[in-house]
Amino acid sequence: MADPACRELILKAVFICLLKLAFSYSFRSCIEIPDSNHKTFRCIKCHQPDITTIVDDVFPTATNLTVSFSNTTHVHGQSFHHLPNLTSLVLDNNHIAEIHEDAFNNLHQLQILNLSCNNLPSLHRDVFSDLYNLTMLFLGSNKLNNTDKFLFSKLTNLQILDLRKNYLKNFSALVECITNLSSLIKLDLSFNKLTTLHHSHRLPESLAKLYLSDNKLYKLGCDKSFLMYVKVLDLSENKKLSSEHFEGLNLENITYLRMRFTNVSASKLLNYTNVQPWSIDFSGLKLKDSRALLSLCRFLRHRKTQHIPKMILQSNSIKVLKNNTFSHCPNITGVMDLSRNEIKTTDYLQFLHGQNQLESLKMEHNHLTNLKSCSKNKNIYSLRNLSYRYNRILQVNSFAFRNTPKLTTLELNINIIAYMDHKALSGLKDLVTLRLDNNLLTDVYNDSFEDLISLKTLNLRNNQIAVIFNYTFYSLSNLTILDLGGNKITQLKPHAFDGLHSLANLYLDRNRLKKIDGRLFGKLHSTLQVLDLQANNICYFRKTTFSPFINMSRLLDLKLDAQKPNGINLLPGAFFRGLTSLKSLYLTNNHIIGFGAETFDDLKNLEYLTLKDSCAGIAKLKPGIFKNLRKLKKLSVENMGIKSFSKEVFGNLTGLKTLYLNRNDMMSLDISLLDNLTNLTYIDMRSCPLSCGCQNSDLQNWTLSSKRLQFPYLFNITCQDHPGSYFHNFDTNVCYLDIALYLFSSTFTFTILLTLIPFLYVRLYWKFKYGYYVFRSWFGEQWRRLRDQEEKYKYDAFVSYNSADEEWVMEQLLPNLEGSSFRLCLHHRDFELGRDIVDNIVAAVYGSRKTICVVSQSFLRSEWCSLEIQLASYRLFQEMQDVLLLVFLEPLPKRQLSTYHRMRKVMLKKTYLQWPGSNCSDPSSAKELFWNQLKRALRSCNTGSQEEQKMMEENDQRRQEKDMEEREYFVNQTPIDEEVYYLMP
Repeated sequence: MADPACRELILKAVFICLLKLAFSYSFRSCIEIPDSNHKTFRCIKCHQPDITTIVDDVFPTATNLTVSFSNTTHVHGQSFHHLPNLTSLVLDNNHIAEIHEDAFNNLHQLQILNLSCNNLPSLHRDVFSDLYNLTMLFLGSNKLNNTDKFLFSKLTNLQILDLRKNYLKNFSALVECITNLSSLIKLDLSFNKLTTLHHSHRLPESLAKLYLSDNKLYKLGCDKSFLMYVKVLDLSENKKLSSEHFEGLNLENITYLRMRFTNVSASKLLNYTNVQPWSIDFSGLKLKDSRALLSLCRFLRHRKTQHIPKMILQSNSIKVLKNNTFSHCPNITGVMDLSRNEIKTTDYLQFLHGQNQLESLKMEHNHLTNLKSCSKNKNIYSLRNLSYRYNRILQVNSFAFRNTPKLTTLELNINIIAYMDHKALSGLKDLVTLRLDNNLLTDVYNDSFEDLISLKTLNLRNNQIAVIFNYTFYSLSNLTILDLGGNKITQLKPHAFDGLHSLANLYLDRNRLKKIDGRLFGKLHSTLQVLDLQANNICYFRKTTFSPFINMSRLLDLKLDAQKPNGINLLPGAFFRGLTSLKSLYLTNNHIIGFGAETFDDLKNLEYLTLKDSCAGIAKLKPGIFKNLRKLKKLSVENMGIKSFSKEVFGNLTGLKTLYLNRNDMMSLDISLLDNLTNLTYIDMRSCPLSCGCQNSDLQNWTLSSKRLQFPYLFNITCQDHPGSYFHNFDTNVCYLDIALYLFSSTFTFTILLTLIPFLYVRLYWKFKYGYYVFRSWFGEQWRRLRDQEEKYKYDAFVSYNSADEEWVMEQLLPNLEGSSFRLCLHHRDFELGRDIVDNIVAAVYGSRKTICVVSQSFLRSEWCSLEIQLASYRLFQEMQDVLLLVFLEPLPKRQLSTYHRMRKVMLKKTYLQWPGSNCSDPSSAKELFWNQLKRALRSCNTGSQEEQKMMEENDQRRQEKDMEEREYFVNQTPIDEEVYYLMP
């Protein structure tokens, strides 16, 4: 078997090869988190019951995988075998009831495994055996009622084990499971059914945090040193536990002990154990009156405790705090927490008498109705933090915090403060954070914050403020965060933000502003980076050209989402001019009827833009609208009515990585544009009515073979025009015909033919015509006659001549030859009436032993004569039939013969006869010799060789002395000069 390291390297190599070939970059049930470099995947709300099916196409490079809120019931063996690089696996909130023992095999790198919120009743002892690098294991909110003693034995690196909200009863068995986990730091057994801490093994020395709250413990049942290494111990909500159960227990290392809602007495607990007082959380220990608190303080001082860093007294049902309640306590140097009690009055904070080192006071969730001034009390001048959250404070009077001049954090949020005196915060010059959010304040004044010169964060969110008056924040030169969101602000006075020289974040969302005052916000141009104007009443009705942000060159984040009641509707021209540094712009849910081509021209550094639900659905994005957004990385144009994804609109977004096109009206997508967006890695097209037609065949192939671009949930996209069909597998066989290619090919061929046909007509017309009729004759009646014997010929000769030479033929040729018993075929006399002329010519040529061509100037110009001589030439050369006789009525120049290329071959092979003209010295003798030679040629056999014919001609010449005397008129039988041209189309 191969070494695991080698096996992993091989698997990675195979994966890389698959990517280079054509690995599908879409997943059936999961998505890859954008910009995670193929490492983080989420599979949410999957309907498959088999988890193997859900994750089988996840890349082997995955390091973080989440499968949640699915119908998964079983985890089969080897389910994640192809994901050896996983370091975090989250399988929470499913319906998993069974996990195979080999389910997590090959996950040697896994460090975090979350199986919370499932239906697991038990686990096989070997289910975690391959996870020897696991550091965190979460098994909370299942149905586990027991654990095998070897279940966690291989998890030697485990640091956190969460078993909360199960049905575990046997604590000793649990301890046996974890006793060898030398790296375990935290064990959470809260919300189980443990009744005792009886044990037969020791806890690991590394275990520092043990949570046992909300069980059914009625006694501890453990030895005195069992918890000696634990630092954080939570035994709250075990109502039957009493102080006696802790007697002699070694808790010297405890730094936080929580005993809320038990039957334990704080004083007895300190008597029975060696726990430090400042380590105890006194919440829920029935310290409900000043007498009990005073007793506790005296006990602490009796133990010679000089000071403690904190005292937590939550949920003790405290109603009244007297002036000297904590005067007998050791000095509290850090936090006093009185939250979630029933305190109605603080009596001018006199209950803190003597606690002059206190830094933080928390009184949230009480019943405070009034906080009066304590102008002359200086007993708590060192107070640093004060929190009144979740109270019922109705009024804050003037100089309320005069005796706490060193306060740095004041939290009065989540109360019902309706009025705050102009001077309520006077004297708090060291205050850094002030929270007044979630109250009922209606006004803040120009002197409300005049002493808060060190303030950096001011939260006034969710009050009833309607107007920000001039110079309200004038003294807050160090303020960096101002939150005015969730009020009823309709007006900002011209000098409302004067003095805010360091303001970086301004939140005005969910107010009632109707316009953006450029002069007002312009005063913050040198420092402001975040401006939130969501859900106001900003609206424009005319196309004007102005920008309220003209001077805000440092603004990085601008939110203008969801203006009420119907959105911005109309953006003025150049509305965003001046925002040259802006990186994020939010315009969702504004129903804008149109964007100008110059709308985003100044946003050259923009990286994130969301226009989701921002279009009224009747306007298109104009070409060039994003032309300057070359740094844009993320764009959301969801539900904008976009019908086409064109290069003119989106072509310049070369830096774009993530694109959301959900819920648009696009039926197709041009993949050439996707190829141009070279940095795009994620495109979401869910709920688009994509057509399953040929126009999307290329897109289908592209989505299933892209190596860089992810189409989330591609396999769930249905076809709008074919209900029940899916886009990823619709039939594309009928789309293989590339109409454009075929149209181009046909038009190209047609053009070439139109160009060549005239040329071929001029050059090769007669050759084609000749070949055509020869082919016809092959199957015709005349073709079979070629095989017949010569005695079957109807004529001795077919005379081919031009009508211009008809006189010579009728007066000279016809009497001399037919008078010597030769049968001649003449077209005007012997051609069959009603028959095609070409068929007549073919029949005449093949029905005669010889063909006499009467050659003259007129003959050479005749098309029909040309066809006749070519048919005769065919018999001469291809069939080896000696059928052609040439009679020249007049001398012809070579330039006239050049068109008839076959004439040369004829003249090289055959004797030709020249009709003696009037130039001859003895015309009568020459004509007699001419007729004798012509008759002899007509009598010769078609199939005889040229040598035999030559010998016969020589014998005839010897017998005819007269011929010898008139030799100068005899036309030499030897071939003519090589320069003579021959007939050929």
